[in-house]
Amino acid sequence: MAKMATREAYGKALKELGGENKNVVVMDADLSKSTKTADFKGEYPERFFNMGIAEANMMSVAAGMSTCGKIPFVSTFAMFAAGRAFEQIRNSIGYPHLNVKICATHAGLTVGEDGATHQSIEDIALMRTIPGMTVLCPADDIETTAAIKAISELNGPCYVRLGRAAVNTVSDFEGYKFEIGKAVTLREGKEATIVATGIMVDAALEAYNMLAEEGIKVKVINIHTIKPIDTEAIVAAARETGLIVTAEEHSIIGGLGSAVSEVICENHPVPVLKVGVKDTFGESGKPAELLKAYELTANDIVKVVKRGLSIK
Repeated sequence: MAKMATREAYGKALKELGGENKNVVVMDADLSKSTKTADFKGEYPERFFNMGIAEANMMSVAAGMSTCGKIPFVSTFAMFAAGRAFEQIRNSIGYPHLNVKICATHAGLTVGEDGATHQSIEDIALMRTIPGMTVLCPADDIETTAAIKAISELNGPCYVRLGRAAVNTVSDFEGYKFEIGKAVTLREGKEATIVATGIMVDAALEAYNMLAEEGIKVKVINIHTIKPIDTEAIVAAARETGLIVTAEEHSIIGGLGSAVSEVICENHPVPVLKVGVKDTFGESGKPAELLKAYELTANDIVKVVKRGLSIK
């Protein structure tokens, strides 16, 4: 199966959703070709609004439209959505718990050559601190499509993290089911658990194969919902394997690693090691080169799992 970026899947899912629900409206901050909301615009121009490079205003307008029975899907790059418009998301959408869906593209290091100013590695941390905000980070095109459908039926504010780069499909298997707040176990093992989100799910599966070749069997869990996080699945994995390694294309401060650590320390303390961006900014470069430079590859996950086993 050909690779597809989650932003591409978002555009296709949004277009389909527009035909199913007439209350869906879409707003973009002059980036519709990049965020792929142009797919919706082409089919339903009367329900598409280009708000210009005014992200804060866009969030406030979306809040207002949601009070009139509309379901606004609001898109721009993650840096501008979570960062520039944080106050409006917090006060105008989060505080009154309005039904606005913030679908932010171009998140993480894999924005690539755009560099540190555009590589949002803090967005999950920001969004999950807002009370009542649902935070999703789908791993592939299938999961993105399912997530967009699911949040359209959920009453309340949502943040969906989407990427620029094409990724492998990992959810194309019999029995796959998407449910907000429920983790998906992709591989079974007893020696450690790799908990991954977004593009790092594919890397976690590659790491599983590399470890299996050495006789090390690990569990792999896809956490597509950062908030509300699947406490039951995480605690069960901690009890079963005694070691958790998290993997995310995000800062290790405040993201998946932090969320998992909060669950583990309160319920069943075991070692938790984190693969992610350390306390640093990104830089300009090709996505694959950046993932290697910042130690976000399958090889890096393998190294961290082995280190965890030595201290388990």
